[in-house]
Amino acid sequence: MIGSGTTVLVATRNRGKSKEFAEAFGKLGIAVKDLHDVEGVPDIEETGTTFAENAFLKAKETADIVGIPVLADDSGLCVDELGGAPGVYSARYAGEGAKDADNNAKLLRELLQLKGAGSAAETGGGPETLSAARFKCALVLYDPADGSRIDAEGFVEGAILREARGEGGFGYDPLFWLASHGKSMAELTPAEKNAISHRGKALRALLSLIQ
Repeated sequence: MIGSGTTVLVATRNRGKSKEFAEAFGKLGIAVKDLHDVEGVPDIEETGTTFAENAFLKAKETADIVGIPVLADDSGLCVDELGGAPGVYSARYAGEGAKDADNNAKLLRELLQLKGAGSAAETGGGPETLSAARFKCALVLYDPADGSRIDAEGFVEGAILREARGEGGFGYDPLFWLASHGKSMAELTPAEKNAISHRGKALRALLSLIQ
């Protein structure tokens, strides 16, 4: 059973992400390592069709190698007018190795082609948007000792802007409009973003299940 005194490996090489998880798990007496602390873990191919499937693939395959509980996540953007795309392909929407600017450009191009040049919606006096959308995050904590898993998800609802706004954040943040804040995700302060982020919500849900 995962609890106080347990060590969990977070399947990431992102120091910022592992620090966020370490601070959260530390409150439960759970120590956190990341992929910088272990050897022999290859990049896990994300072949799942959902965020939860990809998170589980990464968690289980990594745990089978390292022999301790592993937490993995997968997240991305789902746009209603595109049938949920880019979804699990969010990071590589414009192709393998695509940069944020490439992915954003493809997203706008596809929405504008679909909707036509003059069909953006007004958002209550705010900027024009092209579609409702949401950021999703799935977390899976897998324990190889007994094959048990804990799943949690988090969501942030918003809309896709016709034009990018803001210099902060990364990925699709400049195109993601939050009517509740009157800002794009890229215009939020780090504290504002952390308070509403899909990963933060998923993490809080996961911790409540562990407790």
